[in-house]
Amino acid sequence: MKSRHLFTAAGFAAVVLLCSSVSSAATKTQIDERVHHAMQQFYQLDPAHRDLVSRAKGALVFPRVTKGGVGVGGEFGEGALRIDGKNVTYYSVSGASVGLTLGLAKHKEIILFMSQEALDKFMTSHGWAIGADTGVAVMSKGAGGQYDTQTLQRPILAFVFGEKGLIGDVSLEGTKITKLDK
Repeated sequence: MKSRHLFTAAGFAAVVLLCSSVSSAATKTQIDERVHHAMQQFYQLDPAHRDLVSRAKGALVFPRVTKGGVGVGGEFGEGALRIDGKNVTYYSVSGASVGLTLGLAKHKEIILFMSQEALDKFMTSHGWAIGADTGVAVMSKGAGGQYDTQTLQRPILAFVFGEKGLIGDVSLEGTKITKLDK
């Protein structure tokens, strides 16, 4: 019983450490630069991504999402919603999990809103959760993988890429996205 409490305390401490290391909010200029760099990396992974982004009504880009923990996990990142190639609104992504989480990792996320209806629904929500929207297709092979025409008909496409670290989980289930005041 004592070791279980120690494990839980260690997990909580890891989440607090993770959140404190990323809680220093980036400036608007820093986010803009990171988003631009992430988009360039995304285009380099597959030339077809440029056409896909041009057909999207909006692209939500999180250039640096940090995920980690011991038993109890958490994640955090900041990014921007791009419409017509320009950053128009800023958002944070966060999430928490309990289970077999161990380690620390970083990755990039790009969520493409392929229909105006999907983009409008996202923009009018107050704290949008990815797992709550069944119209999201997460690319299982990452941003460099192939996708079929049936997948491309989904209203929202999500890509996770640039994974670095010791956590291999690329699930976006339960991730909450909140508008920032920037």
